[in-house]
Amino acid sequence: MIIDAHAHVVMTDECYRIMATLTGGRNNPPTGGKLPPDDVVRRTAEGLIKQMDEVGTDVQFISPRPYMQMHSLAPANVSLAWARYVNNLIHKQVEMFPDRLKGVAGLPQFRDTSPVNCLEELDRCVNELGFVGCILDPDPTEGDGAPPPGLGDKFWYPLYEKLCELDVPALVHSAGCCHPRESYTLKFVNEASIACISLTSSKVFEDFPTLKIIISHGGGAIPYQIGRFRAGASRRGKSFDESLRKLYFDTCLYSQEGLELLFDVVGPDNCLFGTERPGTGSAFCKEWGHDFDVLKPVIEKIEWLSAEDRAKIFEGNARKLFTRAFK
Repeated sequence: MIIDAHAHVVMTDECYRIMATLTGGRNNPPTGGKLPPDDVVRRTAEGLIKQMDEVGTDVQFISPRPYMQMHSLAPANVSLAWARYVNNLIHKQVEMFPDRLKGVAGLPQFRDTSPVNCLEELDRCVNELGFVGCILDPDPTEGDGAPPPGLGDKFWYPLYEKLCELDVPALVHSAGCCHPRESYTLKFVNEASIACISLTSSKVFEDFPTLKIIISHGGGAIPYQIGRFRAGASRRGKSFDESLRKLYFDTCLYSQEGLELLFDVVGPDNCLFGTERPGTGSAFCKEWGHDFDVLKPVIEKIEWLSAEDRAKIFEGNARKLFTRAFK
């Protein structure tokens, strides 16, 4: 089975109109909005599944489009209303195709507000809607002001406690970016890198030994710059690699060189197949003869990976972390 653990919901024009209304009115008065009719939702999901079939993906875990989560937009009930709306849309698509799609919740994070505000929605998504995980934005200010503490700080402990209680993983994935120095794509990479260092430098996994954290986009710059962090840890008498292997990483890296480096540095035991398709990588690569985000054949032609390695990347590690997905 091929499990794509990093993908995002495909929305309709009706959904974008709801988003525009929330943005323009700042959710005042409250306008949660109705989901599109079932036939529209079904056609949209069928389009996604057609793409999955074309590239040999059996199951996709779908979450909100990160750069559209509006985490920095005041007041806080904008992101709450939008998170609930998108989570309900995901739930509707999963209900229609339960063997092909699994829900990953967006959290109503707001700027530097405590993640305590997210616990009710996370609980609803897991216990009522059957979601199998969530995405976690390490900088809900989206570059517009000082961010909250790093993910290794106790600021995040209420959320970690809830994740352990529910036994669901979090995919660390930043949202949009308001800062002119970063595109949202670069913001994704930078925040993944910061998250890795903050978590590996902390006591989070001592305090929450069952916590399951996946870093999106292959850990950002960390595999490429690992020598610097190995040296720093060595000076403190520690092993950076040992700390790094408490985390998991997806394969949203649209180059064979990047994928090989990731597998070599963190090991196949800690990597989950993820493409974000359709998304940023849905552009034709002349070298490969297919889109950048068609990663299954790229991974299959890495000769030094064993059959066991590929099985872990494509399926086994996702099953190990997302225990609610295949009950």
